[in-house]
Amino acid sequence: MSESIALTWKAICSAEDILPDTGVGALIGQHQVAVFRTSDDVFYALDNHDPFSGANVLARGILGSVGERRVVSSPIYKQHFCLEDGTCIEDDSVSLQVWPVRQRDGVVEVGCVA
Repeated sequence: MSESIALTWKAICSAEDILPDTGVGALIGQHQVAVFRTSDDVFYALDNHDPFSGANVLARGILGSVGERRVVSSPIYKQHFCLEDGTCIEDDSVSLQVWPVRQRDGVVEVGCVA
């Protein structure tokens, strides 16, 4: 039997504050998180830290797809990170932390371990 992990949900912003096909950066404790909204109103959250450049810039990346996978392209060296599982398309040994995200009463919230 697996233990369930208790999440604390942190309000990031109004859903309307994130335009479709863009992202915003947020600070959750000591972690910078990039929160994205796709054109079909699905929200994703990944680490904002680009492991290839060392900069916290992924919230400014371009959303798109590689094959069937939804991705964000780093604005610096252009690596693609899967929005669903955080893996780098060009180097599957590199991945980002994926954060639970939800929209509740028009507010985007990111879950973190309590």
